Amino acid sequence: MRPRGFLLGEPKEGEFDSYGEVGSLACGDIIKVWIKVDKETDKIKDFKWQTWGCATAIASASAFAEMIMKKDGMKVEEAMNIKPKDIADYLGGLPARKFHCSILADKAFKKAVENYRNKK
Repeated sequence: MRPRGFLLGEPKEGEFDSYGEVGSLACGDIIKVWIKVDKETDKIKDFKWQTWGCATAIASASAFAEMIMKKDGMKVEEAMNIKPKDIADYLGGLPARKFHCSILADKAFKKAVENYRNKK
C-alpha cells in the first residue's frame, strides 16, 4: 500500500544520471527506472520508478527499490547481482504467472546501468 521509490510525475532535468525502460503497453506491463550514482563511491544514491502494470509489477519495483537503497544505497556492481528470483523471494514468493514482473524490474535497472556506463 506504500510503494518505495515511486516517482510521481516527471523527473527534473539533471535529477538523475540515467534512465531505463522495458516492457510494452501491447503486452500490458512497462517499467521505467531512474538512478542517481555517487561517482566517487559508485553507490546508488537514488532509485525511482514508475510502472504501468498490475499490483505484482508495483510490488516488484517497490521491493527492488527497497533492496538496493538499504544502508544508504548499494554499489552498482552489488545491485547488478540481484536476480529476479531474489526480488520474488524478498516479496515472499510470486505465483509463476506473475514472475515476469520481477524480471521487468531487474531488466529496467540493468538498462539504466548500461545507459549510465555508456555516458561515462
